[in-house]
Amino acid sequence: MTTSIDPALVARLSGEFTSIADDFTTLGGQLGTLGRDLEALHRQVRAATPRRSEPGVAGASAPAAEQGPATPDTAEPAVPRSPSPATTPDAAGTPGARAGGSAAASAGGPMPAPPGPAPWGVPAAAAPQPHRPVPPPQPHSRYAGAYPIYRNRPPVPPVPPGRGPAGPVAPRTPWWQREGVISRLLAVAGVAVTLIGVVMLLVLAAQAGIFGPVPRVVAGAAFSAALVGAGMRVYRRTGGRVGGVALAATGFAGAYLDVIATTTIYDWLHPVPGFAVALGVAAAGVGLAVQWRSQALAVLVVSGVVVLAPFVSTELSLLAFLIVLQLACVPVQYRYDWPFLHLVRTVPAVLATQIAVVAAAIGTDDPGRKVLVLVAAVAVAAVGLAGTVVVVRHRSGDIVATLTCALATTPLLAASALFDRPAATVISSGYAVVLLSLAATALLPKVREFARVPGHTATVAAVAGSFALLETLWGVTTEATSALGLFLVAACYLGIAGRTRNRVAAALGGGYAALGGLSFLVVAGPGTLSTEWIAVRELSAGIAASAIAGLAVVAVALWGAGRFTASRHPGESTDSRATLLWVGGSVTALYLVTATAVSLGVISGIADGFVVGHSIATIVWMAGALAALLYGLRRLSGGAPTAAKVALGSGLLVTAAALAKLFLFDLATLDGLIRVTAFLVVGVLLLIAGTRYARAFAESGARRDDSGSAAPH
Repeated sequence: MTTSIDPALVARLSGEFTSIADDFTTLGGQLGTLGRDLEALHRQVRAATPRRSEPGVAGASAPAAEQGPATPDTAEPAVPRSPSPATTPDAAGTPGARAGGSAAASAGGPMPAPPGPAPWGVPAAAAPQPHRPVPPPQPHSRYAGAYPIYRNRPPVPPVPPGRGPAGPVAPRTPWWQREGVISRLLAVAGVAVTLIGVVMLLVLAAQAGIFGPVPRVVAGAAFSAALVGAGMRVYRRTGGRVGGVALAATGFAGAYLDVIATTTIYDWLHPVPGFAVALGVAAAGVGLAVQWRSQALAVLVVSGVVVLAPFVSTELSLLAFLIVLQLACVPVQYRYDWPFLHLVRTVPAVLATQIAVVAAAIGTDDPGRKVLVLVAAVAVAAVGLAGTVVVVRHRSGDIVATLTCALATTPLLAASALFDRPAATVISSGYAVVLLSLAATALLPKVREFARVPGHTATVAAVAGSFALLETLWGVTTEATSALGLFLVAACYLGIAGRTRNRVAAALGGGYAALGGLSFLVVAGPGTLSTEWIAVRELSAGIAASAIAGLAVVAVALWGAGRFTASRHPGESTDSRATLLWVGGSVTALYLVTATAVSLGVISGIADGFVVGHSIATIVWMAGALAALLYGLRRLSGGAPTAAKVALGSGLLVTAAALAKLFLFDLATLDGLIRVTAFLVVGVLLLIAGTRYARAFAESGARRDDSGSAAPH
């Protein structure tokens, strides 16, 4: 069997191999030229670099000429040796001969220079080996003592964070050149301009009589539907998200404005069906936003409506359309954390309702309009509270939801001012009950687990409920009894704060106590208590009851403050805080005791009631001082120095105040048997205090002497 080979094919393959060989020969010559050029560049760079000698390496930088030529007598034969510990690499990977260079130099042997790289194209054995000092590695500071070369070198300070070598700073891209910025701006501008055109079609065309009502409404609805359809079509294309969102938002906003015009301008729809249709349009818009997961779509729909709706209608029905938008977005907020949608759905409704309240208060006496404004305020508050509770139960850290809740509570607080005192009291009291009940859910453990209302939402509800409660107190009290109501509320808040150690309740209680104190000073100031004819004319049983309630506030406040300081500020800081609180409470209690005694003396109807009241007040001052001193002495002997110091200091302060009142005021005001009685009772109380004080310190000294004698010598 013979096989024929094509000679032409063999010749062609031979020529191709010859061509490839020529190409490789040319490439080898080019690589050789490149190697020589790189070697020349390498030598120039090394010549331009200054040589450095490492400290502690004695012979490493000495020239070879200074060491002398090697002779046959001194040259050692190249005998392979096993690596010694001095030449084996250490733990850090550094040869021991290099690390121990100082030891080799001290032994008289030269330090061999580290081998350098061979020049290009020269064998490594024949290449010259110039000296090139290599810096030793920097070990960790914890192990620096293990390296001989580092023992006499100061440690390298660490580089502070953020001070390292700065890399190349990337050039900042101008904002207009960033991806998507221009497209979004154009889309928002397109939405605004198109919606303005829709408003012109619905309003200005009607004013100019260009089209009839039916063509205008139908054209607006058809145009809006076309925009929504185009947006859905564009959204499905590549890169069509921005355009699709803009088109769909314009369509839904235009349809909503069309419904507003149909209901308010042309009266084709009754308000209730109109609100239902508007709710459907808004629900469709935000539903598509949920499907596309686009907060921008929902925000554009809502913001486009709220900005342009006042140009379509300014009637009270506009409030209802804004509230419908606020309501339609609640399910979206439950599902997604979209903070901007929270704001744009709540702020317009709140502002519009507040403006309506102010307009109704100063511009109209129509009771029906005021009732409609009240209904709008109730709706805004209900949607805000319910929506916030629903959202924060699902996401407890949603602060924006709580902020919108705080905004939504304000219109109803202002709306009560539109009505007379009884109606306003009913509105504010009911509102206070709802808000404070919501706030109380955070204080009861079992209710807190069921309600799951976070603390920031409960705080907002407590503050808003406190304002509503203040409006209620204004409606049910008079000038003489307003302090009584404020003191009672303050006592409740402070009692809750002391029981639960809640700072919000403590702050609210302090605020009510301050307002009560100011109100009390208005009707029972120092001038009233020190002048008999003014006291007889102004003081009443309500003022006496207010003073007693103020004493209760002081007692509850001191008790709660003790629980706060004992649990949160142990140690030395508690002394100063407790002393300050007790001093302030003592001064306040002295004034309230005086007001109570004088008021009771005046309203008793006796001839010298004012004088008797002041006498009783002085005696009560001294009795309180004695009680504080005895309590402090007992606590001092019981091993409680902090409480003892506070009680003793307060007792001595009240004692000084009682003596000052006795000699500066009672001596000049009281007369006859009443003055004698005051001096006798105060003197006896002082004797008791002094005797008990002396006996307590004598017993303390005796105990110290007994403990000293019992100690081993």
